Amino acid sequence: MDADGRLTSANDAFRALALGGAPLTHGVAPWSHAVPAIRAEMEARWLAARSQNATFTATFTVSSLDGSETVIALSVAPVRETSGGARRYVGTAQDITTVASQDRLNEQLVGALDAARDAIVVYDASMRLVFANRGATEVLGIADTPNHDNEAATTFFDAVRNQVPRDLLTGTTHNSWTGELGHRSPDGFMRTLLLTLHVVRGVDSTVDHYSVIARDVTEHKQLQSELQRQATHDELTGLPNRTLFLRRVAEALDRSRTLRRGVTVMFLDFDGLKHVNDTIGHRFGDQLIVSVGKRLVNATRPSDVVARLSGDEFAVLAEGVGDESLALEIAERLRASVTGQHVIHGVEVTSGASVGVAIASAALLDEQSPSDAALTLLVNSDTAMYRAKQRGKGRCEIYSEAMRTEARDRLALASQLERALAGNELTVAYQPIVSLHTGRVVAIEALLRWNHPQRGLLTPPEFLEVAEETGAIGPIGDWVIAQSAETFRDLLADGTLERTTTVHINVSPRQLSDAGFVERTTHTLDAADLGLRHLVLEFTESTALAGNAAITRSLNALARLDARLSIDDFGTGYSSLAHLRDFRAAQLKLDGTFIRNIGRESTDDPVVRSIVQLAHSLDMSVVAEWVQSAEQLQRLRLLGCDHAQGNYVCEPTTPAGIREFVDAIASDGIQRARHSGGTGAGPLPE
Repeated sequence: MDADGRLTSANDAFRALALGGAPLTHGVAPWSHAVPAIRAEMEARWLAARSQNATFTATFTVSSLDGSETVIALSVAPVRETSGGARRYVGTAQDITTVASQDRLNEQLVGALDAARDAIVVYDASMRLVFANRGATEVLGIADTPNHDNEAATTFFDAVRNQVPRDLLTGTTHNSWTGELGHRSPDGFMRTLLLTLHVVRGVDSTVDHYSVIARDVTEHKQLQSELQRQATHDELTGLPNRTLFLRRVAEALDRSRTLRRGVTVMFLDFDGLKHVNDTIGHRFGDQLIVSVGKRLVNATRPSDVVARLSGDEFAVLAEGVGDESLALEIAERLRASVTGQHVIHGVEVTSGASVGVAIASAALLDEQSPSDAALTLLVNSDTAMYRAKQRGKGRCEIYSEAMRTEARDRLALASQLERALAGNELTVAYQPIVSLHTGRVVAIEALLRWNHPQRGLLTPPEFLEVAEETGAIGPIGDWVIAQSAETFRDLLADGTLERTTTVHINVSPRQLSDAGFVERTTHTLDAADLGLRHLVLEFTESTALAGNAAITRSLNALARLDARLSIDDFGTGYSSLAHLRDFRAAQLKLDGTFIRNIGRESTDDPVVRSIVQLAHSLDMSVVAEWVQSAEQLQRLRLLGCDHAQGNYVCEPTTPAGIREFVDAIASDGIQRARHSGGTGAGPLPE
């Protein structure tokens, strides 16, 4: 090249490599056939090197006609021919296409490795760091510049060596391993790494290098752990849920087969949650649940398992307890721990509880697998809890086989009750209510009966609770209203009953809680060409005192539509006259326990007289139930009672029996009519 960097001579190899085999043309640069984009850059670099009288080195790419590219490395140095002669440059050109491609590939690979979030580290056979990508710096704190004194790299490989299988490092067959590894990075944070270790060996099985790929799965493991916790724990209280509780019971039962230790499950249902939710809000109800859970945990041993099953239901596993007296003692302690006052956001809330206890027997363990026995034990404790609630709440009961039989019978009865309505097994009997002052029939009460195929005629106390639990009371109650309305319409139409009489129908809390009950009842009476003024709905004191907003809305709506309300079995509950006023009750029915000793025990007369007078002051009439004798009838009349009902007056009977009774009472009065009333179809139980 001359002083301007233009070719003066070149061999055939250069012309073939850099000039595409063309003849040498004086005045062209060695890079004249380079791709256009870099020619200007090459000129600028040449001028800079010439000004410093330095060796000029450059790399440029030449394109061939077939589209292929050749990478050329050019090196040019200045020389002088003679003293004071013109400056010349002599150089060489070399084809480095293969090397350049490899370098480019290496750069691409390193770039890809740096872009990866996983830590990728390579160690030589002496366990010294050879390569670390950017992920290794972020995850492991290993610098990307190899350094024999790199402490982070040394610490990490020590952790790998200590936690991977030994034969992977010392053997000759296994070359790869994947698993989890715990490592505390330089920031002090304990990480869980998903590690893949490759041991690369030479032909003689000696280690050439180690490559490690580590992915930080700490957050994933934590999320997985949290999801697992959520799947097995109650979200509100943090206590084990039903799934985990049954698993713990099954494990305890499995251990008891070997250790011969007792296993007891306690099922606890606390009262007051629904009232809190309905009156002061679900936020307070949730806090009440949390409070109950904490109290139960504090009342149990560290080894016991307290779980929340649902709503207001909790369960406790007491392993090592197989004695009934000890189990009852623990159950009573649990019951007492949640009974009383809870202060929720400054508001005092009262709660009580019923506890059912079931103790694993040897027969249970012999007959069932641990998982099946766990479920059976929980069901048994639930059955015992239900018995405790039946006996008055606030009690503890131990499960017995008699309870299982009763529960099985109740289940069978519930199934049969579902078919009873469709099978025309239900009937309605009617019992007249008479005025104690005129002797005339003022109302009839519809009384449900079940003609059971095997058990004969059943009265409501034998199946009503089951109907309430299963929800069958809804359609059955609608059927009773429709049937009674048709019968009452017929008795009005043929003149048996006067237009001022009414029909009494008992309704349950579940019926009144139904938002569609009022509309259906109104429609049924309209279809029978009757008005709501002909209807008297009877409900118990416990229904009135339940504090259920839905019940209150239904009763008030019925009262506004002219349906009359009657408090049934008055005197068996809290006898809150304030609720009578709230529900605008038109009538109350004295429970038969007051009537039973009327005239025989002087203590009952003042009570009955006071109730009658107080009811009258609230503009309510009084009906005496269960009247069984002429003496009771006469005494009630003297005490100011308005109406009477009972087997002495007339037993529950058919519509034909009502007609006979009305005819008889019209001619002979109550005293003689009672001997013929209902005989047309035979007496029915009251």
